[in-house]
Amino acid sequence: MKILKNINETVKFLRTEKMSGKSIGIVPTMGYLHEGHLSLIQTAKKNNDIVIVSVFVNPTQFGPGEDLDKYPRDLEQDCIKAESAGADILFCPSASEIYPDGYHTYVSVEKLGDNLCGNSRPGHFRGVATIVAKLFNISGADNAYFGQKDAQQFFILRRMAADLNMDIRLHICPIIREPDGLAMSSRNVYLTRDQRREAVILSEALAGAKALIEAGERNAAVVISEMNKIVNKSELAKVEYIKVVDTETLSDAEYIDKNLIALAVCFGSTRLIDNIIIEV
Repeated sequence: MKILKNINETVKFLRTEKMSGKSIGIVPTMGYLHEGHLSLIQTAKKNNDIVIVSVFVNPTQFGPGEDLDKYPRDLEQDCIKAESAGADILFCPSASEIYPDGYHTYVSVEKLGDNLCGNSRPGHFRGVATIVAKLFNISGADNAYFGQKDAQQFFILRRMAADLNMDIRLHICPIIREPDGLAMSSRNVYLTRDQRREAVILSEALAGAKALIEAGERNAAVVISEMNKIVNKSELAKVEYIKVVDTETLSDAEYIDKNLIALAVCFGSTRLIDNIIIEV
């Protein structure tokens, strides 16, 4: 596996590979890789000749008071894990390489970032869209792979790629969970033992929603109410949002047909998200 930090070197190498007829898959990450990331790399490897994994803790997607400085990092382990999962290139640029002096250009996808996580994290998806657009251009990738846990991010990036006529196909891959159901996340390391034990309430609330819908419930308010009851059983959990939204517009839905059911819950200062996608 090649480890690259320079944009020009990375572009030159990947363009040469592409000119030789090889397909390229990219897995954008902020590092501290876990089994969820590795599943994306493995999927990319099955479907592409070359897989590039980016490891970059992107400062433009963190707001004031968020965890940029303490976000977990372990580049040495990331290299070992990425290579074991099949990565051919690990791209780990510095912030100054991505955003040099005089940088003034950003990508904003209107409306889709206003709901869900966008309410509490203004500017977050602007930062996400900007870095991912840059990674798409740098890599020249044919395919990009994202985890469903960040479903709103995926739908926003899919819209960006379509609106800007980017010649790349985006793939959403299943959430990888711990044995007790908690969605894998780099931020899980922040949880105390008690918080970790009770964090399974997120997946339990989603399972409750799914059971209601499978039993015939189509009123989104009823589903949301039941999810709130389940989460509120935990004294450590503080609900930020529980929503049923349309998968195209990401606006709140009254009735369930094809929807993203998502929630964000805080345990102390640790904010966790989870979701399911429903089609009835």
